[in-house]
Amino acid sequence: MTATDLLRELVRIPSVNPDGDPGTTGTGEKDCANFVAEFLRSCGAETSVEDVLPDRPNVLGRFPSQGKARPRLLLAPHTDTVSVAGMTIDPFAADLRDGKVWGRGASDTKGSMAAMLVALRECRDILPGLSHEIWFAGLVGEEAGQAGAKALAAREKFDFAIVGEPTQLQIVHTHKGAVWLTFRARGRAAHASMPQNGENAIEKIMDVLDDLRRGLRASFASQADETLGAPTFNIGTIEGGSKINIVPDLCEARVDIRTIPGQDLVPFVDALAERFPGLEIGRRISGPLWTDPAHPLVGVLESCGSRRTGAPWFCDGAVLSAGGTPAVALGPGSIEQAHTADEWISVADLEAGVEFFKRLLQALKKPV
Repeated sequence: MTATDLLRELVRIPSVNPDGDPGTTGTGEKDCANFVAEFLRSCGAETSVEDVLPDRPNVLGRFPSQGKARPRLLLAPHTDTVSVAGMTIDPFAADLRDGKVWGRGASDTKGSMAAMLVALRECRDILPGLSHEIWFAGLVGEEAGQAGAKALAAREKFDFAIVGEPTQLQIVHTHKGAVWLTFRARGRAAHASMPQNGENAIEKIMDVLDDLRRGLRASFASQADETLGAPTFNIGTIEGGSKINIVPDLCEARVDIRTIPGQDLVPFVDALAERFPGLEIGRRISGPLWTDPAHPLVGVLESCGSRRTGAPWFCDGAVLSAGGTPAVALGPGSIEQAHTADEWISVADLEAGVEFFKRLLQALKKPV
């Protein structure tokens, strides 16, 4: 089975993250995890499939090494994809045309998964004798909540992890974090001709967002990372009110803040809550990533033809890193195709990914 064949099989297995509007009934990663487990077993790995959430398991594979205990290298793509709502192609057809494989997950990140798995299969005879013991993890829930990475980080530490993401085979050793805030203000409905008899929830949210915007702009102006640039702030949605002639009694806004390493917004958000009594604040925080570029395995990746870079998005690498496993993101394809209405990855990029991971494994025949 070629990498193209394997990727098409993976794309045909719906594994859409159920968070929000998935756009399909084919949600959850179980079928994909079981497929990957069988592939790993055929390559000689010891495998396990364990639920992280109901019917949403991580798949873990270990390729036993010979002799004394060795440092452990983890290859870790995620098995979930984003929603298929609004796609302009059949998300699960895995069509092969124009030198590309089309479908949800082809780029993000089943392309990385296929490249890693084929490289492991083709190098399986040398894996027991490498300087590192090789592990593989297919992680659930990266696209919302990162439950799979959190569960793995809580039970295992590795000496290094390569998280599969479409980075054009560059080494993302640092990336921004994401702070997603949901603000909910409650008011009191009244006739719009007598607004003094009500409490306008939209106006409350406007005051909160104005305070947030002014505070963050002042703070962000003095903060920047050499690789990632400055933090960013975006108001994504505002929902409130039912009719033009009714004072709205509920309003909700969602805000996306991208943070840089070393930045902690928790005190800022706590202070905001104190300034606006009664404001409800929901938080989902994914930390930024920074892995020392002097790490020996970063050097090995560079020797295989890659180079260091940063990214404005976040991934499971930060979760593993926070749990004690130095991590980078790396894989074939471009982030520009991720989450698109007609997602694809070129066959040439996919095959280049296989060759890269084979070079990496072969490089580990020497002491690191």
